[in-house]
Amino acid sequence: MKTALLLNIALALLMARLKQSIVAAAGVTFGIAMFIALISFMTGLNKMLDSLIINRTPHIRLYNAIAPSKTQPINRAAEFTGFRNFILSVKPKDEGKQIYNANSIIKTIRADERVVDVAPKTSTTVFFNSGTIQLSGVIDGVDVDLEQKLFNLNDNIIEGTISNLNTVSNSIIIGKGLADKLIVKIGDVIQVTTPDGDRAMLKIVGIVQFGIAEVDDVQSFTSIQTAQKLQGKPANYITDIQVKLKDIALAPAVAREYARLFDVSATDVQTANAQFETGTTVRNTIAYSVSVTLLIVAGFGIYNILNMLIYEKMDAIAILKATGFSGSDVKAIFIQLSMVLGVVGGIIGLILGYCLSVIISHIPFETSALPTIKTYPVNFGLIYYLIGISFALVTTYFAGLFPARKAAKIDPVAIIRGK
Repeated sequence: MKTALLLNIALALLMARLKQSIVAAAGVTFGIAMFIALISFMTGLNKMLDSLIINRTPHIRLYNAIAPSKTQPINRAAEFTGFRNFILSVKPKDEGKQIYNANSIIKTIRADERVVDVAPKTSTTVFFNSGTIQLSGVIDGVDVDLEQKLFNLNDNIIEGTISNLNTVSNSIIIGKGLADKLIVKIGDVIQVTTPDGDRAMLKIVGIVQFGIAEVDDVQSFTSIQTAQKLQGKPANYITDIQVKLKDIALAPAVAREYARLFDVSATDVQTANAQFETGTTVRNTIAYSVSVTLLIVAGFGIYNILNMLIYEKMDAIAILKATGFSGSDVKAIFIQLSMVLGVVGGIIGLILGYCLSVIISHIPFETSALPTIKTYPVNFGLIYYLIGISFALVTTYFAGLFPARKAAKIDPVAIIRGK
């Protein structure tokens, strides 16, 4: 009963200063709406960039790195045992790109419960010939079904599908930039020359675009069998083993484990995309900082309005205390007053923020660099709405706490005597 009475008094004080109360609630509404809209857009943008970069990158890549032999002849000589040997201008050992026992390694990794699946790849540099035009590029020979399962390559193919590599022999999917430079389209046949001088004619069955010029100008895909035949290699010739984990956070530790276990080089997704992840972190930090600042500014608005209300309502506060209300009761009244502003402004802010996010998500965003993206990316994650309303309530609580403590200390005798 007492709580209901205190709430009624708080509402009466709010109605007495209705315009100022609306302005205070509007500050909270604006702060939360901007927080929701900004953080939804920024995280949606980061999620889109993640899908463009990280989702196309294996969590772990196993390969044979070109490096000098770990054991030099001088280290095997008995007369130099126990000495520290310094060797300069050591040349890398030509062991080839092939991963030996690749099929056994793939079978072992697939049995690992931490792994979603494994996709083999055969990669080689080539020259693309079209008339007098000759451009360098890269052909990745992939297992078509696994490549689509793990990396969703079809999402970036703007003409044709990845399954065409299985149905059309000696076929290839080339990057959009490469196709434009060679002036070719689907159905055309291009000549490819390997570093060893072997030539092959491949039919274009698709065009892929990642939105990164450095990639689209050189990248192409074919089936792993076609890539092996192109290089004159046997069916067990594998240059890369791509691993997708159930938990991407385990990638660095698992990569080191596999490198030691299989005696190959290993790169994890965090290392391969360190600069990109840094950019994502910076963008998120900026978005949260700006959004939180808006809510804090709204809190100061409530604080100022409640301070003014206390000075204007000193007579009412004195009467309340004189009629039996304690200092804690007066404090509770002003805290409830502040929380009403926070709750009303917060709920309206959530609704307005959602509406703004919907509007942003329908704004056309068409660029030749990202053909699969048609509108601005927005993330409608529930967590951001919970963070927004929680922070707003905390801010308004503290904005009302300090004026409420001041009101609780008012001496009713001094106020009434002064009148």
